[in-house]
Amino acid sequence: MASVKIRILDNGPLKVEGPIELVDANGNPIETKKDTVFLCRCGASTKKPFCDGAHSRIGFQAAAQAVPESAE
Repeated sequence: MASVKIRILDNGPLKVEGPIELVDANGNPIETKKDTVFLCRCGASTKKPFCDGAHSRIGFQAAAQAVPESAE
């Protein structure tokens, strides 16, 4: 079985490592050319869903830690 690892980068994007299938809200595939992609978390990227570094320019501050009660 293929393994996918998602890492939350401090005040930055989600780093997704491994073979993935990425689809938009309508179910259309979004091409990923590499086995590692960085997905925007701040909402300011001009290359959504991918990160373009906008989090640095806008001073994005993420929550300090994940909220355990939010996991379901």
